[in-house]
Amino acid sequence: MASALPKPEQMRAAEGPQGADPAPAGGSEAAKPQAWGDHASLPAPLLAVRALQAWYGESHILHGVAFDVAAGEVVTLLGRNGAGKTTTLKSIMGVVPRREGSIIFEKRETVRLPSNRIARLGLAWCPEERGIFSSLNVEENLLLPPKVRDGGLTVEQIYALFPNLAERRKSQGTKLSGGEQQMLAIGRILRTGARLLLLDEPTEGLAPVIVQQIGRTIGTLKEQGFTILLVEQNFRFAATVADRHYVMEHGRIIDMIPNAELDRNMGKLHEYLGV
Repeated sequence: MASALPKPEQMRAAEGPQGADPAPAGGSEAAKPQAWGDHASLPAPLLAVRALQAWYGESHILHGVAFDVAAGEVVTLLGRNGAGKTTTLKSIMGVVPRREGSIIFEKRETVRLPSNRIARLGLAWCPEERGIFSSLNVEENLLLPPKVRDGGLTVEQIYALFPNLAERRKSQGTKLSGGEQQMLAIGRILRTGARLLLLDEPTEGLAPVIVQQIGRTIGTLKEQGFTILLVEQNFRFAATVADRHYVMEHGRIIDMIPNAELDRNMGKLHEYLGV
């Protein structure tokens, strides 16, 4: 399923001027796929995104996004506000009004599937807003999503991962701190059996001690075989958990930096992120 991908300099030439709005996929001027490196010798990735475009009404948000996530990896999407990171996650889950291109999960094309069928394939999304039901207690929130396949964590395993939740299991959603709500939002999708977790800004607004706990949790989940696609603005946090980083700008992937090469690319990353 994986194909040889163009080199970065070839892709930049194919894109044309920055900010140009390529024609939708399928037209005579279909957008070129973007990806990084030569993956032809690697096995098919768990998730392969190619030439992904997305719209909200008349607003064209994604312009030919392409990247891979291998099974067992933690991969981040980095970028400034408005770069298209959250829209990419929503597009993968099928919850944007219009999307085109190719999104292959476990060798199956999903771009034409509705969101409920995508979720049942084994993908789960933890949105930035968390979506905690305030009228339900912690345990009721955990039990709410249906199991979509075998291999999910039990409630007791989730409590072992997040001891704070075990102590608050009968507390209402509105009584939890921001950090506890984030733990609950992540824990809730771990029950479903999904093997690809899409986490949108899981550390946003959290105290440093909670950020460290979220980082340890991501490391534990990786050890247990979960694959994680993480949207983050805090690249210092991302550097502690991720294998690779894709950088987004204006709805495009503009670079890929392996975590092992992050230090020598720090100047470039600062320029990308405006920090």
